[in-house]
Amino acid sequence: MGVRESVGAGRRRRNRRWTATLAMLGAVLVVGVAVTLMLGQSYTPPQDVMRVLLGEHVAGASFTVEHLRLPRALLSVLVGMSFGLGGVAFQILLRNPLASPDIIGISWGASAAAVFAIVVLQLDGTAVSVFSVAAGLGVALLVYGLSSRNGVAGTRLILIGIAVSAMIESFIAYLLSLAPAWDLQEAMRWLTGSVNAAQLEQAWPVLLGLMVFGGLLLSKTRDLEALRMGDDTAAALGVRVGLTRATVIVCAVGMIAVATAVTGPIAFVSFLSGPIAARIVGSNGSILIPSALVGASLVLVGDYIGQFLLPSRYPVGVVTGALGAPYLIYLIIRVNRGGGSL
Repeated sequence: MGVRESVGAGRRRRNRRWTATLAMLGAVLVVGVAVTLMLGQSYTPPQDVMRVLLGEHVAGASFTVEHLRLPRALLSVLVGMSFGLGGVAFQILLRNPLASPDIIGISWGASAAAVFAIVVLQLDGTAVSVFSVAAGLGVALLVYGLSSRNGVAGTRLILIGIAVSAMIESFIAYLLSLAPAWDLQEAMRWLTGSVNAAQLEQAWPVLLGLMVFGGLLLSKTRDLEALRMGDDTAAALGVRVGLTRATVIVCAVGMIAVATAVTGPIAFVSFLSGPIAARIVGSNGSILIPSALVGASLVLVGDYIGQFLLPSRYPVGVVTGALGAPYLIYLIIRVNRGGGSL
């Protein structure tokens, strides 16, 4: 077998493994959705769930499945995909697993804008979401601008992002100290991350953001893979580094800001999805789509655990935060000792 045939055979093996991994992650997500539709405070048989999904009215099941469980599951999947895909895009672009929107302030910026709109401007609904998306984009531009002297360095961007996050958190604490009791509960939802009271209408903007920003991001998969080897190598391979970097940042921030505008910042989903997907996929291919599937599963399973498997009910952000904090400590130690990348 010649060199060309050997390389081709290796590429086909990697493609088959990547496809099998993707099918496995998709199957896990489908099973998770099925469980959340069938099991809750009561059990709904799978045949009744299917009848409801096909549009039939089933006494005792239609309201529970169609109005309570389905919107929650659908929103969990969509925001999880948005957080997972947006987070791993930052981590790949900056070649650092700590470069997550949770860490560098983008999610906090979106949340701070939402709290400001609720507490100070007395806004609700769509207006709060618009403020949140605009602030997420604004914080991303601020952090990127402050760290772009002589080229963007991943470590410098992360440190500046952490500093911006600290300032934003202080601002949020100040706003909460001013909030009347009737606004405090709504404001806190934006800080913990929750899919409580989910409605199907909330899923449409997240789906649109995922299709537009996610589709454009996935079209840059090869360029992102080249950037993992460094800017100079990517440029030598024909990648327009500046344009690709700007496109990826806008797409990642757009998805995360839209998702945050609907559910608040679900802690550490953006941070965890990429490293988990990288461990599962290995060197067999791109981790963009696997990270989206991992993110969806994290939110779906985290919400189910928070609702039914703990002594009290907790928002999904509390559960994912409890899972992500120990991993953050481990990752900081790992990076400090010898460097780490996805």
